[in-house]
Amino acid sequence: MADSWRGQHTDGEAEPADADTVASVGEIATLRRIFPRLPQSASTIVGPGDDAAVLAAPDGRYVVTTDMMIAGPDFRWAWSTPEDVGWKAAATNLADVAAMGAVPTALVVAIAAPFDMPVSALESVADGFREACAALAPGCGVVGGDLSVSDAFTVAVTAFGDLQGREPVLRSRARPGDVVAVAGTLGQAARGLRALFADAVDENGVPDAVRAADVAARVPEVSVQRRPRPPIEAGVAAALAGATAMLDVSDGLALDAGRVAEASGVRIDLRSDALGPDPATALSGGEDHALLACFPSEASVPRPFRVIGAVLPRDGDERRRLSVDGRPYDGRTGWDPYSGWDGAGG
Repeated sequence: MADSWRGQHTDGEAEPADADTVASVGEIATLRRIFPRLPQSASTIVGPGDDAAVLAAPDGRYVVTTDMMIAGPDFRWAWSTPEDVGWKAAATNLADVAAMGAVPTALVVAIAAPFDMPVSALESVADGFREACAALAPGCGVVGGDLSVSDAFTVAVTAFGDLQGREPVLRSRARPGDVVAVAGTLGQAARGLRALFADAVDENGVPDAVRAADVAARVPEVSVQRRPRPPIEAGVAAALAGATAMLDVSDGLALDAGRVAEASGVRIDLRSDALGPDPATALSGGEDHALLACFPSEASVPRPFRVIGAVLPRDGDERRRLSVDGRPYDGRTGWDPYSGWDGAGG
């Protein structure tokens, strides 16, 4: 069964044959059912119902980011419930706000759904947003969005954050002598996804919901792939501790650490003994949404960050941005949506 919402409730019970779909109910009635389930933002001045929301911005500045998830390249319905999809769409954007050292305050959500998608499935997506915001960023909520139609289910999220008077933590300010630290898990989402690709498909290689349930029961890392738990509060902790650079590790540690090195004009050297029992997967696997940060050597690295490397001069070689244990790293580097699955994407 390619789509878990086709003919099935998220709790596994059969969907009634006359279940409301987005086509039979229409946009206005669908939105009326979704909005009450969405999380509320503590920064809302004007919420859903007008042409645009109005948010409080006490700092005078705000952080803004956007990301999308599309059924197929970004997730499989046979492997994820609608609640999982809502949770992950929220979490990936919350992590980007946190990586700037900001507090997430509001989300705007646009969804394009197939005509025959049950409204109950969209309600469950909304539940996933509510659950993620409550668990990861209390006070952040959905302040508006849009609903349209597409053969491929798509959810696009724009997230906003409050800097609370602090300077944003950029990728471009790491300096030689800094230590490199990470908060969150590395490689677990990749291991979960690999288990799904290996054992949660039928004889033709098509994702299978029944087999996915069995894999999830045996492989705890599948839950990290479905519902990542980025350490959102650690972003503010890093900023307060004087972090010089930071980013969300979404595409793999090696690829994202290389981005910091490139932006800052430095080399980052990682210690394989600090990357857990499977350094190769920690380096190449993405979607854990850990936070990678650099701190001055004299700074007190805050919890839950742990030191995994150091920032070094580039040594004149512009190609040498990343090394592991002092040796240039040339292994697989993570997820690129234009080159297919590589580590944890897809």
